[in-house]
Formats: sequence, structure tokens, C-alpha cells
Amino acid sequence: MKPKLGILATVLIATLAINLDTTIVNVALPTMARELSAGTRGLQWIVDAYNLAFAGLVLAAGSLSDRFGRRPALVIGLVGFAAASTVGAFMGSAGALIAVRAVMGAFAALIFPTTLSIISNAFPDRRERAAALGAWGAVVGLGVAGGPVAGGLLLAHFVWGSVFLALAPVALVAAGLTVALVPESRDPSVPRLDLPGLAFSIGLLGLLVWTIIEAPANGWWSARTVGGFVGSAVLLVAFVLRERSAAHPMLDVSLFRDRRFSAASGAVTITFFALFGFIFLITQYFQLIRGYSTLSAGARTLPVALSIAVASVIGARLAPRIGTKVVVTTGLLLFGTAFLWISTVGVDAAYGTVIVPQMVLMGLGMGAISTPATESILLVLPPARAGVGSAVNDATRELGGTLGVAVVGSYFSSVYSAHLASGAFGSLPAPALGQGKDSVGTAVAIAHGTPALLASVRDSFMAGLHAGSVLVAVVCLVGAVAALLFLPGRLPGTPASAGAEGAPQDVGLAQVG
Repeated sequence: MKPKLGILATVLIATLAINLDTTIVNVALPTMARELSAGTRGLQWIVDAYNLAFAGLVLAAGSLSDRFGRRPALVIGLVGFAAASTVGAFMGSAGALIAVRAVMGAFAALIFPTTLSIISNAFPDRRERAAALGAWGAVVGLGVAGGPVAGGLLLAHFVWGSVFLALAPVALVAAGLTVALVPESRDPSVPRLDLPGLAFSIGLLGLLVWTIIEAPANGWWSARTVGGFVGSAVLLVAFVLRERSAAHPMLDVSLFRDRRFSAASGAVTITFFALFGFIFLITQYFQLIRGYSTLSAGARTLPVALSIAVASVIGARLAPRIGTKVVVTTGLLLFGTAFLWISTVGVDAAYGTVIVPQMVLMGLGMGAISTPATESILLVLPPARAGVGSAVNDATRELGGTLGVAVVGSYFSSVYSAHLASGAFGSLPAPALGQGKDSVGTAVAIAHGTPALLASVRDSFMAGLHAGSVLVAVVCLVGAVAALLFLPGRLPGTPASAGAEGAPQDVGLAQVG
């Protein structure tokens, strides 16, 4: 068992590094807005360039790691990620940082599916695999939700570039452990990469995210926005047709006919849509509206991280006993309820008695969803194709997170801007009003010392936060209904007493696939 523990420790360190990077940047956004002259859309791109490259390339990366070897794929990804993180720490403009963030996301896409496929091959026993996936899910949750905490600690002592530079040694340590501890595994029969499918998928994601992020500036009903949505729909149809007709598709779309696969993928997408949208706004709320320092703002997101970690382990244990349907549906209901609650709070809501319980409720919901849904996805494919199954799971996470920042951020921006123009801030000259609409941080700086203007900015921010929270709550509750209807009650080969001492074991990934 000791060699397996070393393998697990290695993939968990790698997983921690790339998941920290998805949100560690959020707590630095107000600082970047000031030092890099970035508005709300620029900040969205700084966050989403990483997520977009990650989501667009992860399917291809999973296939490549299956074919050419998981250990070299993990090493290349980690070393490249460390190098890009180091470069990103020294960028002097928002545009340059956005470009480097995309490179970081590309290397992360090579890392993430490889970690899950290594777990699938190293832990064929159901109980061992469930425990490993529980640990993996806990680290994913800690990385994503704990990013702002780590970022706050760094920014309390160093410049904003430290949030990237600190990730490099973590990735290099994981690369060294991979060489020393992780055995090689591959599937030489995996076919060549489906380049047309890859091109359609990247074009689809890129155009869709660009359209959503730029919609508040272009107008939601402008020709550019409508054309962007139409073009995205065309690319989606082209991608599906290509994958259905290709001899060796990048993504076998017929997999989505399996309810274990499609419903679980949808649950994961919704979960990360909600989480990333929340973190994008809450770190700005703590710093710009409540006036907390970067360290204090990051630390205040800790309840989410801790509750996700706890619930991930509990969810992994509960799903074999009471069924994936019950656990995932309950998680989505908890998530949706938390956001409905957030949509009712005032600007000066008490942290200990209001905000902390909301975060705990959210974290428990996410933890309950993540591990059981991930296992449901992995059970559809045999171990030899674990990279592809892992990549689909990772793609749904990153797609959800990318859309969460884009959709929630853009909806917030539209509501915030309209509310700001209709209040006391709207009486300012057009240049000042325009700057305030583009950046909450700039609006706070302009309003400094004028109580009526500052109240207008705070009220406008809360209007946007409430609207975004209602949107996320509706998505979560719709997802809960879908999970209740379509997820299987218990995964095949999982008796009611699975996981208990002496219980029959699962038939295994290979036989389920």
C-alpha cells in the first residue's frame, strides 16, 4: 500500500497547484485593476484566459496522455506550468498577463486529466479508489476555495506577482515526485488526435466566452453579441456532427446517452459555474465594499474551503451506501439554497452569523456533489481510457468555471452599471461615470470622501451581487431537479452495503465500461 500512498501524494500535490491557480488570482484582482489599469472585463479575462485554455485543451490532453504515457505527460505539464507561472509574475500589462494565463491553462490541461487517470489505474479496488477519489476531491475543493486564502497571505507581504510565482516550486516538487514514484501507464491503441474536432471545440468555447464577457460593453442585443451567440451555436452543431461522423472522435458524444455520464457531467458543470462566479464577486465585495485587506479577505473565504474538504470525504463514503442520486441532488439543493440566501443579505451583513453559515452551506453542497459525480463519470470507461474519462470530468469543471466567471460577471456588470447610472453616482460627468461603470475599484476611489456617492456605489454592487446570486440559485435548483430525474440511484455493482466491512466489491471499471 505504501507505493500507492506515494503515487496518491504526488498526484494530490499536482492537483493542488493547478487548482490553486484557478482562484488564487481572485484576491489580487483589486490590486491588478489598479496597477495594470484593468476594468471589470479585463479582470474577467485575467481569470478566464486560464480557465478557457484549460477547458478547450483538456480533452485533447487526456487523449494524448493515454496514448503517449501518463507519467511523461504529467512531468511536461508540471514543468511547463512552473515556467509559465514564473513568467506571469513579472508581466506589466493586463494584455500580457492574459496571454501568459492562457499558456498556464494549456499546461494545466495536460496535468489535470492525468492525475485522475493515474488514480483510476493505481486503485482498481472500489473501496481504495473511493478513498483516493475522496482525497482528490478534497484537494480540488481546497485548491479552488482556498486560493483566495493563499493569495491573501502572499499579498500581505509581497507584490501581486507572488500569487503566480509561489506556484512554481509546488509544481516542480510534484514533477520530481512523479519521476521518482509514479509508474508508467499508457494505451498505445488510442487513435490519433481528432484535429478538426479540437479546432471546433476551441472555436466554440472561445467565441462563446468572448461574446458573454464583452456583451455588457457591446450591448446584449447588439449585432456583435447576437452574432457571437449564433456563431457559437453553429460551431456547436459542427462539433457534434464532426464527432458523430469521425472514425476516432475526440469526444464520443454517444457517452452522453448514459445517464451516469451526462447527469453527472451536468452536475459538475453547474457546481463549478456557481463556485467560480461566487469567488469572482465575493473577493471584490470583501475588499472594495467592506474595505478588508487582501489577507483578511482571503481568510474570510476559508469556511468554504474547509467545508468542501470535509463534505468531499463524507460524500465519497455516503454515495455507495445511499446512492449517487440522493447525495448529488442534496448537494445541488444546498448550493441553490445558499445562493438564494445570499441574494437577500444587506451590504453590512454580519460575517460570523450570516456570511459564514452561507459559505458552509455552499461548501457542504459542493463537496457532496464533486466526488460522487466524478466517480459516476469514471465508471463509464475502462481503465485503459481513463485519461479520456478524466478529461471529460475536468472539461466539465473548467467549462463550468469559465462560464461562471463570464456569465455571472457579465450579468453583475450589466446590473451594477445600470443601477450606478440611476443613483447619485449618475449625476457625475460622463467620463467619471464611465470609469465607475467599468471598474468598481475606480468607482470606490472616485466616491471616496462623499458619503452619498459611496452609498450609491455600494448599493449598485449589492444589486449586481443579488442578481448574480439569484441567477446561480436558479441554475443549481434546475440542476437538482435534473439530478433527481436522471442520475441512477446507485451505481452498477454497488450494493447497499458497499464500503462496509465484508461487503461485496464493485465489479471494476473495466467490466462496468
